[in-house]
Amino acid sequence: MSTGTELPEVTHAADLPADTPTYDVLVVGFGIAGGCAALEAARAGARVLVLERAAVHGGTSSMSGGHFYLGGGTAVQKATGHDDDVEEMIKYLTATSKEPEPDKIRAYCEGAAAHLDWLEDLGFEFERSYYPEKAVIQPGTQGLMFTGNEKVWPYRDQAVPAPRGHKVPVPGDTEGTRIVLDLLRDRLEEAGVEVRYETGATQLVVDDAGAVAGVAWRHFDESGFIRAGAVVLAAGGFVMNPDMVARYTPALGSKLFTLGSTYDDGLGIRMGASVGAELKHMEEPFITAPFYPPSSFVFGLIVNKLGQRFVAEDSYHARTSFHVLQQPDQVAYLIADSDHMGEQSMPLVKFVDGFETIEEMEAALDLPEGSLVATMARYNEYAARGEDPDFHKHPDWLAPQTNGPWGVYSLTLGEAMYAGFTLGGIRTTVDGQAQRPDGSIIPGLYAAGACASNIAQDGAGYCSGTQLGEGSFFGRRAGRHAAGVSPGTR
Repeated sequence: MSTGTELPEVTHAADLPADTPTYDVLVVGFGIAGGCAALEAARAGARVLVLERAAVHGGTSSMSGGHFYLGGGTAVQKATGHDDDVEEMIKYLTATSKEPEPDKIRAYCEGAAAHLDWLEDLGFEFERSYYPEKAVIQPGTQGLMFTGNEKVWPYRDQAVPAPRGHKVPVPGDTEGTRIVLDLLRDRLEEAGVEVRYETGATQLVVDDAGAVAGVAWRHFDESGFIRAGAVVLAAGGFVMNPDMVARYTPALGSKLFTLGSTYDDGLGIRMGASVGAELKHMEEPFITAPFYPPSSFVFGLIVNKLGQRFVAEDSYHARTSFHVLQQPDQVAYLIADSDHMGEQSMPLVKFVDGFETIEEMEAALDLPEGSLVATMARYNEYAARGEDPDFHKHPDWLAPQTNGPWGVYSLTLGEAMYAGFTLGGIRTTVDGQAQRPDGSIIPGLYAAGACASNIAQDGAGYCSGTQLGEGSFFGRRAGRHAAGVSPGTR
């Protein structure tokens, strides 16, 4: 693993040996983005090489639960009776993006339904079924669920809600993406793509004009160079590099479980920066501590150390966590009555205690006198009417919390199980071309997946499945463009 924040040195093409092997497209990293880039480049007729530092394919993608955020009328949406319009998906992603990039959002939304077909053509099928409950991921093989804030105010007033979380048909949250990655490996083999494992790119090669022309590589004690017409950086994020985390996303460096593989050390991102690529949204982390399932918890209310609500409890779990981290001392409690505590099937939040009265609960949590009593009285009064004038919680998740005893669960940082990863990376065009700060293109260099800054740029607005969705989608576009083929919809 490479640590530090320093940029790798650059090698000049003129210094390479005359017998240096040459490929049309070289892909650095074999996760979902790199695999899709390599396959599309090969199908476009390019001679492709993939370098993967690990001993197997998959990267961090293989650790995900298998959600692909896709919409605009996918086959699964249609089969389950969910209408979704491309323009509504565009409105939603624009509303939840910190700095929307209209061309990328439109391309993604317009191409999402066809992209689902492309993924299934690898050799699997999303189940044509819908999971209606609130969960981090479907417990069974259901193919579709809500995985964002589509039904949360104010977004539900800005775009017509639709479920877009498409899950690979594997029960629960294990081995989901592995199916897709194994199929990608098989399709790459059929397409004649060469993959070298336990071999990492260490620096970029540039020609006299400043275009990227290859990479230097290392395999244990061996090293060498490879020339390439184009290089696609798809080597992951930087969550496993403590120095980069400390510099850009210090919130990930304490009291959190990091979601990443050993090689999410930011080397690919730093390689891009070494030839002048701009890095965007590097300060944006994804951080979350899911408190559901059971979905009955969503009927409860969340308060800070002042005894005040601060977020709509029906928010996607990462949005809730984002707001928790903005509270005094990052302290928050989830409160549910006996009708809504349910059986905690995913104990990532700590059970504090049960209380017979609200006054007792208020005192035990050391909240200001009268604060929780007033907060709960107001919440219960309006919930009984199906209203939430303070945070506009959806009526589907409103119910008075009046049947004691009450249970309290801690969402406090350091007590709940918080986890996170990085969202920033190399600035790119819609076709994955790396860009300088002035917007100009770095010839021969592309980035995709967690190496790039695409549409999943805001931790508060992130939707589960965006990383796999955009990584595979924009990885494909990068591969096609790198091979010299104009991107289409398929």
